[in-house]
Amino acid sequence: MTLIKSISGIRGTIGGKVNESLTPIDVVKFSAAFGTWAKQNSKQNTIVIGRDARPSGEMVSNLVSSTLRGLGLNVVDLGLSTTPTVEMAVAAENACGGIILTASHNPVQWNALKLLNAKGEFISGDDGKEVLEIAENDAYEFAPVKSIGKYRTDDTYIQKHIDAILKLPLVDVEAITAAKFKVAIDCVNSTGGISLPPLLKALGVVQVEELYCEPNGHFPHNPEPLPEHLGDITRIMQKGIYDVGFVVDPDVDRLAMVSENGDPFGEEYTLVAVADYVLSQTKGNTVSNLSSTRALRDVTEKRGGTYEAAAVGEVNVVTKMKETNAVIGGEGNGGIIYPELHYGRDALVGIALFLTHLAKSGKKMSQLRASYPNYHISKNKIDLSPEIDVDKVLEGMQNRYAKQPVNTIDGVKIEFDKEWVHLRKSNTEPIIRIYSESESQATAEYLANKIITDIKEIVSSKS
Repeated sequence: MTLIKSISGIRGTIGGKVNESLTPIDVVKFSAAFGTWAKQNSKQNTIVIGRDARPSGEMVSNLVSSTLRGLGLNVVDLGLSTTPTVEMAVAAENACGGIILTASHNPVQWNALKLLNAKGEFISGDDGKEVLEIAENDAYEFAPVKSIGKYRTDDTYIQKHIDAILKLPLVDVEAITAAKFKVAIDCVNSTGGISLPPLLKALGVVQVEELYCEPNGHFPHNPEPLPEHLGDITRIMQKGIYDVGFVVDPDVDRLAMVSENGDPFGEEYTLVAVADYVLSQTKGNTVSNLSSTRALRDVTEKRGGTYEAAAVGEVNVVTKMKETNAVIGGEGNGGIIYPELHYGRDALVGIALFLTHLAKSGKKMSQLRASYPNYHISKNKIDLSPEIDVDKVLEGMQNRYAKQPVNTIDGVKIEFDKEWVHLRKSNTEPIIRIYSESESQATAEYLANKIITDIKEIVSSKS
């Protein structure tokens, strides 16, 4: 069993022993720590919570809400919801924070508490450290009986989220309606099932084939929206009936797409396509993380904007977007962040913007995909023995490739013209993750293997 405490929240497998898995004791302890932190950092007294559909969600939600009320905080419970919906609700409720109960793309035995600040954005690394310290020291104080917090439910926020999307200037409902799109969706039996169908109906999509839209938390396949997990919707798209296939993860912050011929659009290209449309209408800059495709940079520069790379992690991307006044950004895992709506990865706004783009382009999905630079990413890792100093190895790689452009804000990223390699150490294991990109899969893999050989040479020279 597993329990992982980090600056962004707590996640683990349900069941097992305290401090080894995500048990009720651990949920209460961490909820109390976050509630204490939120009270200390805001004059407001409300926290918004919501959850994906996994079977442990209701139990965990009850523990969280009772703990927060015990601290004297009022709780607004959205029930089954999406991560971006909870983020927007925090701001709308003028709350001091939010907790999303979701393990995102992890399997059904996992759950997690994701923590939001008063802006409805993920808490920073420094904030996360404070929460961990409060939990470690049991530094919380519960309210007397007359000051126990109030509790109310609110199931209106998914519709409010959809309404806000429809009001965006770059979402053209008339163009989408006129295109008479037929769409297939896979919502992995989670909260995409209660958010995608009403969104698509409101956008004027004429026909929706719903796969796995019952929010019962029984994932029909691995819930991470990667091509190898999407056999059912791929087979449906290969029939040639539907124009677009949309796939979301359990908490609806990642968007993957399947073209009309059944080919994966590529989750790296979800952001590229949406950014291309946004930049065609709004001049400006873009941001993604260091491990995301170079295609976003190419598209941005073609549109006259500037691209910047951030360290991996949504909070880092958001920080860089604010610094550079980016009009669109996100991560290569299908995470679109559109500040005009809110600073958080949001598959729903991604769908609305993409359908507008597709309608206005007059192209089929496969044709639109073919219009973008075609890069391939190879993802590898190298296991090192525990006694090896991973930081020294990365420093050695930085020195070895000192003549190339090198970025060290998050591991080491080395650029070779239009190719790159990104090396990051794991926070929990003696592992270096190696991502490489090139215009061919074979070259990307060759580049990764060359770097792995270099790392081995550095390790052997230090031993």
